[in-house]
Amino acid sequence: MPIVDFLAPHFVWLNDPTAWVALLTLVVLEIVLGIDNLIFISILTNKLPKHQQARARLLGISAALIMRLLLLATISFIVQLTSPIFTAFGHGFSWRDIILIAGGLFLVWKATTEIHHTVDPDDHKDSIAGPLQLSLGAAIFQILLLDLVFSIDSIITAVGMTDEIAIMYIAVIAAVTVMLVAANPLANFIAKNPTIVMLALGFLLMIGMTLIADGMGYHVPKGYIYAAMAFSALVEGLNMLARRNRKKKGGSGEAH
Repeated sequence: MPIVDFLAPHFVWLNDPTAWVALLTLVVLEIVLGIDNLIFISILTNKLPKHQQARARLLGISAALIMRLLLLATISFIVQLTSPIFTAFGHGFSWRDIILIAGGLFLVWKATTEIHHTVDPDDHKDSIAGPLQLSLGAAIFQILLLDLVFSIDSIITAVGMTDEIAIMYIAVIAAVTVMLVAANPLANFIAKNPTIVMLALGFLLMIGMTLIADGMGYHVPKGYIYAAMAFSALVEGLNMLARRNRKKKGGSGEAH
């Protein structure tokens, strides 16, 4: 009975229809925001030996879930990260801005490096920094490093949508669960389609530049970013369909 009395105040929102709308909206938003992270995880873990890839995704995303739940527990501290700590170029920079800029620079560096490796793989065949030399620990560390950036941004977004901490926890758990389910299929799809790898790296480069711009005070609506990503993916899907049809027609022509 004491446990019920303790939990009851946290679930009063269950009788509020607007709270359910906020929950659904926040779940969808968290899932959409997780797409960026999932693309990065897929590209990164595909550089590991085959037998370590699924394990790295599971460990990385599970650790990311724990980190997000811990960040939610310190939500009062996270909200304070938006307070300016210094001013430069006419913009008041907060810790959130600094974290976004650092995360954006990391993404730009990582995407640029991987694009260079993809365009000219022979140039890095014997390099220590080559893509095949990535260790399991390094992959998980990079997953957590970038997830920290996305987590802080998504939590601040969640605070602006609802005051109910329970709704935030449910939305985060639902979004990460979707990431766990989609991680392996997405990574396998990217691995089997080389042109998708370049497209995904282009997405990461665009996301990195968006994070830097956001940290500098130039907010780019995420709807524009995801619309551009969806359009690019649609065009690439049509190209893949066209290549498959040409291949089938070529095969049938040779058969006759």
